[in-house]
Amino acid sequence: MTRAFLPFALPEIGEEEIAEVVDTLRSGWITTGPKSKRFEADFTAFLGDAALQAIAVNSATAGLHLALEALGIGPGDEVITTTHTFTATAEVVRYLGADVVLVDIDPATLNIDPRAVEAAITPRTKAVLPVHYAGLAADMPALLGIARRHGLKVVEDAAHALPTTCGGALVGTLASDACVFSFYANKTITTGEGGMLVTRDAALAERARTMRLHGMNRDAFDRFTATVPAWAYAVVAPGFKYNLTDIAAALGLQQLKRLAAFQQRREAIAAAYDAAFADLPLVLPPRPAPGDRHAWHLYVIRLADGAPLARDRFIERMFEAGIGCSVHYIPLHLHPYWRDRYKLVPAQFPHSQQAYERMLTLPLYTRMSDADVARVCDTVRALLRG
Repeated sequence: MTRAFLPFALPEIGEEEIAEVVDTLRSGWITTGPKSKRFEADFTAFLGDAALQAIAVNSATAGLHLALEALGIGPGDEVITTTHTFTATAEVVRYLGADVVLVDIDPATLNIDPRAVEAAITPRTKAVLPVHYAGLAADMPALLGIARRHGLKVVEDAAHALPTTCGGALVGTLASDACVFSFYANKTITTGEGGMLVTRDAALAERARTMRLHGMNRDAFDRFTATVPAWAYAVVAPGFKYNLTDIAAALGLQQLKRLAAFQQRREAIAAAYDAAFADLPLVLPPRPAPGDRHAWHLYVIRLADGAPLARDRFIERMFEAGIGCSVHYIPLHLHPYWRDRYKLVPAQFPHSQQAYERMLTLPLYTRMSDADVARVCDTVRALLRG
């Protein structure tokens, strides 16, 4: 009998999450309300910094958009980010009419190269948007130093980075202007769709809360639980529809409690892969600095010189063996919109281009059994040992 297909990713949803969602459904309050507020409070408590404010949103894309909008990014401005990311990182800049400036990555870490960032700064540059690729922290000390010298804002795309640390501090507690996490279905915790914007800037937080719900100065929960009449609100700006529902927040409340166990399992799978692949013609994922933590959202390998298969054929053979893989990412400079708008060519991004041509992402998720992990290891070894 053919073995069952092992997908690239699956969320882990337990009875606690199901019970919390059922409780929400029975409560009669299913949109943004008490559980969204609890999730924000619990997330702030997890980060451990009382000065932070957390704003729950319906996607990390929404959170990035809100952060940049609150910082005043607009037409004529430039925001620097990496070409080696999902399009959401860059598209939010275009929502605001500003221009994206894409730069190359460090070939060792696959994170944005601080030297390339500094070289790309012009009088129009207003912000830097680093991505913590795969769950490994970008070089934030260098990036924050560049931002200070040039008077730039910093918004971290931490979609992969819960619970990553940098210099011993959790991503989300660093000295950036804002940091945005993702709770998409395949992330380290999930609300199905969702995200969290965190910031110490009270004005930024107030603006983001207003703009996430149509530019209204009171959300529905405030209106229907306060002494002021429910119908009394004011639209103070042309906002968006970016609020997180209580149904989604119910998942997040329980997922956050399990994050430590999830992280332990992800680290164990990554370690098993590292050991199994050490003698193969591969470039394995970079490890974090001593004392720091990699979130292991993704386990990305690169085929080295001497590998018997090209990347695309390798993925096909893995699929034939019943194992799902992916590629993170097709760099932005190769996509028609970004390529054509900014007249980009691969030679401008040699490190990202070379990594893309050789990389693939193996399954890594907490529902994988030890037998699943061994199956991936055995298959990869069989293919690369010829």
